[in-house]
Amino acid sequence: MENLKIQNNKVLPAGEDLGGADKQEFNITVYTENQIGLLNRIAIIFTRRKINIDSLNTSPSEIDSIHRFNIVITESEEVVRKVCRQIEKQVEVLKVYYHTNADVIWQEMALYKVSTDVIAEQVSVERLLRENGARVVVLRKDYTVFETTGHREETDALINILQPYGLIEFVRSARVAIIKDSDGFNSKLREFERLEPGEDVIENEYLNQGQKVFTM
Repeated sequence: MENLKIQNNKVLPAGEDLGGADKQEFNITVYTENQIGLLNRIAIIFTRRKINIDSLNTSPSEIDSIHRFNIVITESEEVVRKVCRQIEKQVEVLKVYYHTNADVIWQEMALYKVSTDVIAEQVSVERLLRENGARVVVLRKDYTVFETTGHREETDALINILQPYGLIEFVRSARVAIIKDSDGFNSKLREFERLEPGEDVIENEYLNQGQKVFTM
């Protein structure tokens, strides 16, 4: 007989999960040393759990020689918590945090390439670009490139607006995010260094007393 389990008062075949209802986007922030191969090992953690990474950004952090990963996934908090614990087990990882979108300030950058002739002929396109906070970064005879920053919904909206005018190319960056209610990992690291035993030389009371200490 097929194995069954009960979840939310419903009987499910083993392995099936109704946890999707409580899934949401989480921003995982990882502070690490800059070591070759670490990104691959972190990615394997998600692969083994069959978790899709929606966005991945790596950059220097506010601390010299320390890097910061920002990983976005859509999962339940329980799964995210377990993944963060696994990531923290990596030797080079210093600290891992996870937050919902409401707990962070985040942006994505997008570039749009459109025909310059179309832009010149269609005045309404320029108005729509201004309304969406876009700006020109490259202007050539054959094409124009616009840039905009914002949330995913905002950058997607501009795609839909430009499609009727012959959108040639589109690319979007990974998410960058800053935690709202946080003093930053920098202050925690400094506090840790303050509490750790220092490297000051400690006087050995038995130094130069070998004869007295070891005489039987």
